[in-house]
Amino acid sequence: MNLSARTFAIIAGLAIFVGLPLLFYALGDAPRRTILKEALSILTLLAFTMMLGQFFLARSNETLLSLFRPPQIQKVHKVIAYTAIGVIFLHPALIVLPRYLEGGIRPWDAFVTMITDWGNLGIVLGLVAWGVMVVLGVTVFFRKNLIPRFTLRYRGWRYFHGALAVSFTILALWHSIALGRHTDLAMSVFFVTLALLGFALLARLYWAAAPKKPSNALISEGAAT
Repeated sequence: MNLSARTFAIIAGLAIFVGLPLLFYALGDAPRRTILKEALSILTLLAFTMMLGQFFLARSNETLLSLFRPPQIQKVHKVIAYTAIGVIFLHPALIVLPRYLEGGIRPWDAFVTMITDWGNLGIVLGLVAWGVMVVLGVTVFFRKNLIPRFTLRYRGWRYFHGALAVSFTILALWHSIALGRHTDLAMSVFFVTLALLGFALLARLYWAAAPKKPSNALISEGAAT
């Protein structure tokens, strides 16, 4: 069966951002828990991977732009981003959710204990990442009102949005490596690799969009020095 370039790109994307994290999860040596806990862990892992995948939907990804129209990419970007943000937004609550089905400490008490453990760097990183993500989601939702307030208009907004995305990714990645049950060496290397590649694509986009000085200006500057 001959696969079109678009179909191949979709399959490749699903293999990388869904198949590989599931494979690393299956091969990991973390002790298995209840079905509910493992399902929530998988959901969180995939949500974070999808957040990393947003960098690969940037306009600097020329291969993707050659296969799909920008409005199509933008639509997929929004759907995936809002879904992933929704899952990660609920992540603190989902951690203690299974306690409703278990004995011992009450879910609310476990939740309060978890978010007030300021001596744990992993917890602090997670809380800061969560806050940055909320700002990221809110500013995206109200971007039409925010863009005119930036000095460079859309370009300024894009820099602001990219800075928030990179900050969230670094903090969340550090948090997941420090505390994640399933972020063993293989999963951590996978996440870090995706993040670095994504940052490179974003930097390429901003570099291409940066205003270039005219050659005559460069000559005059050289003469002035």
